[in-house]
Parts: sequence; C-alpha cells; structure tokens
Amino acid sequence: MTDLNDNAANNGRRQIDGVTYMIDGKGGLIPEKMVKPQDQLQDELVRKIIGFAEPISAQVARFRQHCLDDVDGFVALIEQEYGAKRGGKKGNLSFVSYDGLLKVDVGVGDNVMFGPELQIAKELVDECLREWTQGSGDELKAVINRAFDVDSQGKVNRNDLFYLLRLEIEDDRWQRAMRAIRDSIRVVGSKRYVRIYRRADTEAGWEAVSVNMATAS
Repeated sequence: MTDLNDNAANNGRRQIDGVTYMIDGKGGLIPEKMVKPQDQLQDELVRKIIGFAEPISAQVARFRQHCLDDVDGFVALIEQEYGAKRGGKKGNLSFVSYDGLLKVDVGVGDNVMFGPELQIAKELVDECLREWTQGSGDELKAVINRAFDVDSQGKVNRNDLFYLLRLEIEDDRWQRAMRAIRDSIRVVGSKRYVRIYRRADTEAGWEAVSVNMATAS
C-alpha cells in the first residue's frame, strides 16, 4: 500500500511503502539513498533559506499595503479639509516628519512595453551604424547594442533606449528610428511604490531605509 506523506512532499520528498524518495527536476522519484550527499545538503540549504524568505516576503507585502492604506487615509483627510478630490492614483507624494529628519515618498511607476515599431527602429539604426562604422565611437555602438538587446524574459533595456532618444543626431534615418521607438512605447499598467528615507540632521543628505534584501547593507 502506498503511503504518501504530505509533509514529506512539501520538502521535495515522498514516502512510498516506507521508502523515502526525492523528486528530481523532471518530476521523477529517486530513492534518497541514491542521491549524492552534497545534492541533499544543497537541497536542504535552498529549502531552509526559502522557508525563511517566504514569510518575510509576505510581511513586506503586507507592510507595503499598510503604508499605502495609511497614505490614502491621510490624503482623504486633506481632501475632506479642503473640499477637493485629487484625480488619478494617489502617487508622487512626499511626507516629511515635523523635525525634517524622516521622509516617506509614494510614487507611481509605469509598466512599459514596446510594440513592433521597435524592430523597424533597429533596422534603421543598423543602417546608420553600417555607414558610420569608421567614424562612430565604440561607446555609442555598445549603447545601441545594449538598447536593442532582448534579455531572457523578452525585455529590452529601457534606460539605454531612452538615452538614444536624447541624442541629437540629424540623420533622417536616425530621426525616423527615434520616432519609431517613441511610437513603440506602450504603457500597459502602473504600480505604486513606497520609498523611506532618514537623515542625521537637516543639513545631511537623505539615506534610504531599505526593505529590499538586494540593496540592504
């Protein structure tokens, strides 16, 4: 009789007829005793870290929502005070403590995608590059290559693309390419974000209070 242990399944293992199996990347069941010790240790390491990370991530998400709810409640009070209502999403606002040492910024970031016009822009830019090969700097070539380089998630480098739009190049093909880039931009949504800062005194610069593990010191 097959004995399927739910707890064991949750940690990548299954108990079947008294034998412990580990689930491999293809969904296959490998007897635990046949798995290399270092692979078992690595599996335990990853599961331990993820086990701590998931509740922290959920806590950060709740914290973010509480911040936005508190901000919206405060703005609603201000609207009531002055008898006016702010249009659109409540973003791009700054709140500073009375002593000027603490600050909370709430902003709205657009989620941008690029349409098929981007491929036309790439062809026009390539034409320019082929003609300018001898005279154009390596730095410009590198920026152009990065701008149109699609990563593993199908995204292009927005910062480098927007940098190209700021360049003053009179060539008609370049101008048409930049128009194609602008026409390719699609705003498909937006997301509110919260940033928190503090400083030692009113003469000091603002320092971010990070709740992002990738930027925490």
